[in-house]
Amino acid sequence: MRYSVVIFIMAVAAGGAWFWSGPEQLSARAAGSGAGDIVAGEQIYAEYCAACHGANLEGQENWRSSGADGRLPAPPHDETGHTWHHPDSLLFDYTKLGGKALMATKGIEFDSGMPGFADQLTDAEIHNVLAYIKSTWPERIQKIQAERSEAEEQQD
Repeated sequence: MRYSVVIFIMAVAAGGAWFWSGPEQLSARAAGSGAGDIVAGEQIYAEYCAACHGANLEGQENWRSSGADGRLPAPPHDETGHTWHHPDSLLFDYTKLGGKALMATKGIEFDSGMPGFADQLTDAEIHNVLAYIKSTWPERIQKIQAERSEAEEQQD
């Protein structure tokens, strides 16, 4: 178990460094990531995300430990998870492309269980889902995540 936690932390740290320093921002085409229709996002979340991430954004059991297949279970999207640790552009790209495909754009081979939704959801629908998820966080966490997103946008 300890080994799985170390791998998880290393993957998140390495992935974050590459995402934030990559030469191209996939989400640059996704302007307006701060706005979204929360009600529509909640409905889309229920249809496309809740099966893995939980109806109450609670994630799967033991989400920090790899399963028998080597993949990490779906993390929670509530304040107990790490979703809020990431800027909007990363959340958008990860949702649109899926974990494995996004990591591949950075030259990283990573077997993520997160599928891409580019063929099922529009950019606006993805933004709506993210707006819904963020709306459930305590105000303090919303502020921290918004500051991280803003700081990344200023680096571009």
